[in-house]
Amino acid sequence: MKKCHNDAKVEAAFQNSRLHKHEDALRLLKTSRGQINAVIKMIEDGRYCIDISTQLLAAISLLKKANTSIINKHIETCIRGAIEEGNVDEKLSEMEQIMKYIERTL
Repeated sequence: MKKCHNDAKVEAAFQNSRLHKHEDALRLLKTSRGQINAVIKMIEDGRYCIDISTQLLAAISLLKKANTSIINKHIETCIRGAIEEGNVDEKLSEMEQIMKYIERTL
């Protein structure tokens, strides 16, 4: 597993807040999980296709928001730490890779 920082002090500072770092994304993911479960039930119950699609799109929207939250936290913490450490090249390369992936999925 890759870590945000190579510096032990920076890593220790973020260790305590790790659960809170992605609190928003976690909330969105749990909500989307509930929506996906509801979509499964709708399909099993033979509900109307457009209603199913609407709920799927709502879940997709939440997943996109969760991803945006994760990426923003990466920028705020991991990239900021890499800049402070003078080790930004690897993090920029990672961001370029994820942006290419995002571009392909749009």
